[in-house]
Amino acid sequence: MARPRRIVLVRHGESEGNLDDTVYEREPDHALRLTPAGRAQAAETGVRLRELFGDETISAYLSPYRRTLQTFRELRLDPVRVRAREEPRLREQDWGNWQDRDDVRLQKAYRDAYGHFFYRFAQGESGADVYDRVGSFLESLYRSFEAPDHPENVLLVTHGLTMRLFCMRWFHWSVAEFEALSNPGNGEYRVLLRGPDGRYRMDRPFERWTTPEPYDLDG
Repeated sequence: MARPRRIVLVRHGESEGNLDDTVYEREPDHALRLTPAGRAQAAETGVRLRELFGDETISAYLSPYRRTLQTFRELRLDPVRVRAREEPRLREQDWGNWQDRDDVRLQKAYRDAYGHFFYRFAQGESGADVYDRVGSFLESLYRSFEAPDHPENVLLVTHGLTMRLFCMRWFHWSVAEFEALSNPGNGEYRVLLRGPDGRYRMDRPFERWTTPEPYDLDG
């Protein structure tokens, strides 16, 4: 099995929705674009990733949202060394279709109280739903490692919550640990590097906004 040397996860740059959440009332989430600041963030990340990858080959999986595809383009990786494809299972958490700003803000407050992993948006997904589809993607990713010519690097260009849930699944974190973590910033990335023992370690942790409180099975 030709497991990659690195798995790199990138969050898209700043989008129109990050700057102004009223845009969700006029534009579907998947169609939102990067802002000029978001393009600059992606370009800066691209400089670092080109240094990191050097002349090595890359298998890239992209959320099919416009902002993630634009982020990938701004990374300006050498197309000769990159095999890229869209991967819908890496999309953003579905919050429903056309969104009412006040309703979404209310539901986010409910989610904060109920828990980000288990709360399901009306007509949308819970974090647990995203976890399940990320798990399905991981099964496909593992199978791709069986190819003897698999690239030395895997790159995922995706969304903050999806990044955390990918790492939760990969490292077998608990729900309590996931709930304590913050999303990375726009344009930020994390590197999972394979060590001499064959195990992957993340280059730096996600920030914690609170201390994990494990569930007590005894009530």
